[in-house]
Amino acid sequence: MIESYNRFWEKIFVVNESSGRQDYWVPTIVNYLLAVIIVAIIQAITGHPINEIYNYGDFFTVSAKNIIMAIAWIANLTLAIRRLHDTDRSGWWILIQIIPIIGTIWFVILMLLPTKANRWA
Repeated sequence: MIESYNRFWEKIFVVNESSGRQDYWVPTIVNYLLAVIIVAIIQAITGHPINEIYNYGDFFTVSAKNIIMAIAWIANLTLAIRRLHDTDRSGWWILIQIIPIIGTIWFVILMLLPTKANRWA
């Protein structure tokens, strides 16, 4: 589990490889849990929603959150592309999420498919 999370950050800019199911789902779940916990703590400390800015400390907090979210978004994007490669699909399949509801459901199904012999392995 820890190895999957380490690989997630080590391969932040790598798109021409593949990643197995565990390498996809462990970081995805861990990142969501960490985000919920951190946001809850920050909101408990400040006493207001994280996106509201009342002083310079709030501005710094929101700016740091946005930078961290951008870095995590890039890492998640490349991870999803590597996972699609593991199912022997092009990374462009990530755009299926543009289709409302059905696209998101289909994308989750693609992420759940088993590993297939592929050209990126």
